[in-house]
Amino acid sequence: MKPTDAELEILHVLWSNGPSTVRQVHEQLSQHRDIGYTTALKLMQIMHEKGLLTRDEESRSHTYSAAVNEEDTQRNLVDRFVETAFRGSASKLVMQVLGQHKASREELDEIKKLLNQINPADEPNGFSQ
Repeated sequence: MKPTDAELEILHVLWSNGPSTVRQVHEQLSQHRDIGYTTALKLMQIMHEKGLLTRDEESRSHTYSAAVNEEDTQRNLVDRFVETAFRGSASKLVMQVLGQHKASREELDEIKKLLNQINPADEPNGFSQ
């Protein structure tokens, strides 16, 4: 299931902070943008209905947790984005990103490391470090 941008913001709060009440999530979100408490509550209720969140109803203030894994969600979003925006071409995506944004030396080293894990140097077309 693909979360909306607003739902993804809530998931980021829960992935970072762990189980939280609506008030706690609202406080985090309102540091970055103008969002009403009732809007956050409604979004979280909808996310619960969609299966994106779980809800612990033991205490007076319900505690919500992410029901989806961050890495799996990111992977699914990237897969869908590559398919729709780049017609399935991962290389076009990478070239676009690297052409638009200045990567740091550390990021480039990390990319090289990943490429070498995918295609070790002892195989044809390996990348040197």
